[in-house]
Amino acid sequence: MSERTKATLLVAAFLAAFFLPFEHARLRGAALEAFLLLREYAREHVLFCLVPAFFIAGGIGVFLSQGAVMRYLGAQARRVVAYGVASVSGAVLAVCSCTVLPLFAGIYRRGAGIGPATTFLYSGPAINVLAVILTAQVLGWRMGLARAVGAVVLSIGVGLSMGWIFRRDEAEAQEFDSGEEPALSGGQAVGLLLALMGVLVFGARGVWLWAGVSLVAVLVMAWRWLRNDTGLLWLDETWTYAKLILPLLFVGVLVAGFLLGRPGSEAGLIPAHWVEGVLGGNSLGANLFASVAGALMYFATLTEIPILEGLMGQGMGKGPALALLLAGPALSLPNLLVIRSVLGTKKTAVYTGLVVVASTLAGVVYGAF
Repeated sequence: MSERTKATLLVAAFLAAFFLPFEHARLRGAALEAFLLLREYAREHVLFCLVPAFFIAGGIGVFLSQGAVMRYLGAQARRVVAYGVASVSGAVLAVCSCTVLPLFAGIYRRGAGIGPATTFLYSGPAINVLAVILTAQVLGWRMGLARAVGAVVLSIGVGLSMGWIFRRDEAEAQEFDSGEEPALSGGQAVGLLLALMGVLVFGARGVWLWAGVSLVAVLVMAWRWLRNDTGLLWLDETWTYAKLILPLLFVGVLVAGFLLGRPGSEAGLIPAHWVEGVLGGNSLGANLFASVAGALMYFATLTEIPILEGLMGQGMGKGPALALLLAGPALSLPNLLVIRSVLGTKKTAVYTGLVVVASTLAGVVYGAF
């Protein structure tokens, strides 16, 4: 960080402290909401979601060869294989929009093409089997089916679009192959990563017995297979992802909580009834607003469903409801900050635009029928 940037931040902090009218109840409530959402996020997502994900991302960088990643997910891989693997991997993991970030960063930096990598980035939180089932139970089977089909189509469509738009960047990037030997054999790497995924999947769902079994398996395999230097390299790679992602996520959660409050709360700076007032009907504007709102709001896993149930009870159209379901789990202000640190501003803006436009069109089509 340059001295000019530090000075700018220092001046901005001073001006905020000097001029912000904290005597107003809504501003105080919004500030409290920001920290309450951060506490909720820390309690529900860090220990049993993000920490295992960081170790998986670090393991991808240390234990998998670049050639293996490029063979299945690289720009030169067969499209059916690359996008099939990316979408299926996301569906199997069924993680939230924050937990998928270190996994996405790991495979992208290891050589995955921008298309398959963004397909994985979208499919992880969007193609969540439990979320689809709960959507069908609460909001009706038509909405559940539309969410499932829409998420699959959008994940592949967005990935293919990203791959085509940035095809020149891909061609240049894929010419490089470090040729280094991985620290573990292929079978050992897959076994260790699968055990880590077991900790992530079972821990996130509160299945503590199997999470514990998976953790013991990780410890045994690490003890038997890793030399001291390899283990330290794994920890260093894991720490690299943690220090890259966690600060941005925490800042994003604070900002989202300040502006919009926690799910179901009226205490954010932007009143919830403002949002409800523009989501009625099935106009293009209503669907676009729902997609943009979903791209900025932070939803803990499955919380989008009761929120939508309440909004639909207030008159929200079915098209905008689907648009929010397709954009919301895949994007949020916190994860946009992290995606930008991995892909850069241009690719992040294009990815966000593709998700918003595709979700909007899906909502319009669904609402029309």
